[in-house]
Amino acid sequence: MNHWTQTVTAKVLGIGLLALLMTIPLMQVRSLVSERQQLRETAIAQIAQGWGGAQVLGGPVLTVPTQQQITPADSGPLQSGAAQWRSGSESMLADTLKMDVAMAVETRRYGIYAAPVFVSTVRLKASYRAEDLAQFRRASNAQWQGGKAELPLPIGDLRGLQEVSDLRINGKPARFDSSADRLGKWPNVVVPIDLDALGSQPIDVEISLKLAGTESLQLLPLARSTDVTMHAPWRDPSFTGAALPLEHRLDAQGFSAHWHLLDLNRSYGQHWTDSGDGMEQALQASTFGVQLYQPVDVYQRNERAGKYGLLFIAMTFVAFFLFEVLKRLRVHPVQYLLVGAALATFYVVLLALSEQVGFGPAYAVAATSAVFIVGGYAMAVLRARRAGLLLGGVLGLIYTMLYGLIAAEQYALLIGAMVLLVIVALMMYLTRRIDWYAYVPTTPPASGMPSGTPPKMPPTVPPAGIMEPS
Repeated sequence: MNHWTQTVTAKVLGIGLLALLMTIPLMQVRSLVSERQQLRETAIAQIAQGWGGAQVLGGPVLTVPTQQQITPADSGPLQSGAAQWRSGSESMLADTLKMDVAMAVETRRYGIYAAPVFVSTVRLKASYRAEDLAQFRRASNAQWQGGKAELPLPIGDLRGLQEVSDLRINGKPARFDSSADRLGKWPNVVVPIDLDALGSQPIDVEISLKLAGTESLQLLPLARSTDVTMHAPWRDPSFTGAALPLEHRLDAQGFSAHWHLLDLNRSYGQHWTDSGDGMEQALQASTFGVQLYQPVDVYQRNERAGKYGLLFIAMTFVAFFLFEVLKRLRVHPVQYLLVGAALATFYVVLLALSEQVGFGPAYAVAATSAVFIVGGYAMAVLRARRAGLLLGGVLGLIYTMLYGLIAAEQYALLIGAMVLLVIVALMMYLTRRIDWYAYVPTTPPASGMPSGTPPKMPPTVPPAGIMEPS
């Protein structure tokens, strides 16, 4: 006696359950991609440890130590006749800051992982106007210790400071000193300066240095007017931060860009007293620059491919199901699982090969292997060479479509939606005449017998003694 579990509808539900079961290995593959990506980030950190990490560079900031007398309300009960003072600092930014940055880029490897590193030759000019210095001093509520002033230069990673070829204050040679102080979150090198000796003169600073780093160079607009020009032999720059370049050019030799920022474009003024947490956040938010983007990042593409894994496994199962129903064949659930395992293995092979030979060749090898394995298995299971070739061709078309979705970064959603719509419409067309209440055949048709032809039955012989009606 036939049961409901043998109907076509039950078969479809069972196949759907098997497809959902395949999400377990797909999740494991996605976890493997994340693990390999973390290993790559660890390798990049190892490269940066000896070369210099993501860099940040600002202009010189005039910092003056101060002494301010405090009142009893500020310090509590005072001893009779005692005066108390609080030490602090006040900072002032330049009127103009000009930077010319030339980046030399190469790729360094750590094991099988690689990262772009650079050496930037920076020519920097900053200028402080005499009238700004005088106004800054008059506006202060503290006593300046002008003979001990400094010009700190913030650098994101001091390990990358390779050379200071020139440093001049008002045309006179000077040198940097190390410092334990920080500007915001970044360490400094400082130039001692005696404001009392300069009197009412302006301050002009010229610096030439080489700064090495990994993947990213960000700049700080530490002036009333900041002009930056940058060029590098890298054809895939990603301009990031608080400001995009006013103009940029991309060609086969690399890129060049120009920024111009005003003090009105940031959230902090030309001078401040001490540097608190709020100032650190404001400085961090004002950074701008370039990241050496790698458009062929194999892990991003592997992750994007894995997002469509369940959809394509379900599509392959549907193709098997259509052959099973339309050709009146019988495929066991274990055979569906084996096909699903082969399709899930595709993603592991893709990840392993793409780390070695790149994503494109790895994809071709992994997809070809999956097509031959599944197509050959379909020939054996469906007992039809034509069906196996056709199913292999469908699977090859699916993988071609997947590669197109991965490559089309901007239009992946649109293309995927259109393809999904076409697939649903095709499935509806192919299954329009299926009787979903029909029973699944229990045995395949005999060899040489066309599908759907009922077997011939022997003639019925009446029992002895019973005459047939005339």
